[in-house]
Amino acid sequence: MALKATIFKVKLSLSNLNIHHYDDYTLTIARHPSENNLRMMARILAFILNAQEDPQFTKGLANDEEPDLWKINHDGSIDHWIELGHLDERRIRQSCSKAKKVSIYTYQGNQSLSWFSSIENGLSRFNNLDIVHFSFPDNQTSADDFAERGMSISCTVEDSDIWLATEDDRICIHFQFLKKS
Repeated sequence: MALKATIFKVKLSLSNLNIHHYDDYTLTIARHPSENNLRMMARILAFILNAQEDPQFTKGLANDEEPDLWKINHDGSIDHWIELGHLDERRIRQSCSKAKKVSIYTYQGNQSLSWFSSIENGLSRFNNLDIVHFSFPDNQTSADDFAERGMSISCTVEDSDIWLATEDDRICIHFQFLKKS
């Protein structure tokens, strides 16, 4: 019997001071059986940085033809393609040809930085590509602590930091652009 996705409900109160975007969101996220809590939290962070565009969560890991999040225009064209992880150059090329804007978010420490340096030279031709790296605190269990089936998160984005707070805990995730379009 195949394992089913675990459903998470997130109440998110967002204050993005960088772009003056303030809103409340109620998100439903399906965590794929092969996905860990850290990756799911990285998807939420990608949503947070793009919330003003109203991106939608997709089937992600359950469908190779879709990104983790995207923004679809009324005519069916893809405005913004958002993925997580270490994509190969072929996947990046395909994504950049399908969408007006492509964002890739990495979150695996030095592995992500090594991945980027190995493909950096081949990315200069993609003018619609951003690559952002999330730096979680050294004790990655802090990110796991936030992952509950029912989450209520207050979030503040300022400069290159994302502050997440629940009733019981607070964490700061730093982000940096490795490539900016």
